[in-house]
Amino acid sequence: MSLLTSAPLHLTYAGGLYDRTAPLATGEVRPEGIDLNYVPVVPPEAFWRQLKHNEFDVSEMSCANYLTVFSRGDRRFVAIPVYPSRTFRHSAVYINPANGIKRAEDLKGRRIGCAEYYMTMAIWQRAFLQHDYGVAPADVRWVLGGVEQPGRRERIAVKLPAGVQVESAPADTSLSDLLVAGQIDALLSPHMPHVFRRRDPRVARLFPDFWNVERAYYQKHKVFPIMHVVAIKREIYERHPWIAVSLYKAFCQAKDLAVERMYDSDALTVSLAWLVGYWEQERALRGDDLWSYGFHNNRHDLDTLKRHLKEQDLLERDFALEEAFAPSTLETFRQ
Repeated sequence: MSLLTSAPLHLTYAGGLYDRTAPLATGEVRPEGIDLNYVPVVPPEAFWRQLKHNEFDVSEMSCANYLTVFSRGDRRFVAIPVYPSRTFRHSAVYINPANGIKRAEDLKGRRIGCAEYYMTMAIWQRAFLQHDYGVAPADVRWVLGGVEQPGRRERIAVKLPAGVQVESAPADTSLSDLLVAGQIDALLSPHMPHVFRRRDPRVARLFPDFWNVERAYYQKHKVFPIMHVVAIKREIYERHPWIAVSLYKAFCQAKDLAVERMYDSDALTVSLAWLVGYWEQERALRGDDLWSYGFHNNRHDLDTLKRHLKEQDLLERDFALEEAFAPSTLETFRQ
């Protein structure tokens, strides 16, 4: 920090620890004018603690949750166009093969487990099931609960759309247990259920060839699904509006370091033998900016998520996406 500046502003950030954020956690990258206390917590915990209890100055946040509460008039947070988590989610649909599910279209009239109806992953999955396979949200019965532990609840108030059938899982049973028992036909899960990881034959992926299915999805829709965003407490942002750009620049710098290091073939930074080959395949498919931050260059992805939220009747009022982001981060300074 320059000797000409005053003491830095102390802020606490909570979120997952990824290669693209690790330089912020270690202090290798320091946001201008900010002393950042990085609290590594798994994303669902960060979302719960922030949305329920407002614990952190800045946090990783479910993008769908953020846009949903924003549509309800909740202005506790303001986002910056940083997306710590992006991923395709065809690989995250699990089935019990004994229940006769062989393809996505077979899910009509079935029971599907999901941790939270409003979670971002489920928005994207319901969208591709509807648009690419003809299975609308109202065509199935949704069973909500914890994937591994019973009793998980929604992070935001539930206001279910008309025609959607929802029930809670039994208070003493996890969704993984229900899938193994055949009491639900499919499960949407952001992490691999333990029953799948231990190769229980009663659990399989709906899309075993998910790599090619997700590539085809990308080639058709040109979307790399955004899962999470970074959000600042509005009361802090309004007192110190400069922190939005400072944080945005620091997250970009940390991400750029991670991507550059991933392509270092001298000593692989990730424990995959063909890491460089994967990197080059993905660059050939999606271009040089493999993990894009920013508003305008991700406008199509953001518009698509917002459109899915609207189609699924989860937004209370419409709004311009620009309203949800700090204005100073919509256009970045160029020399």
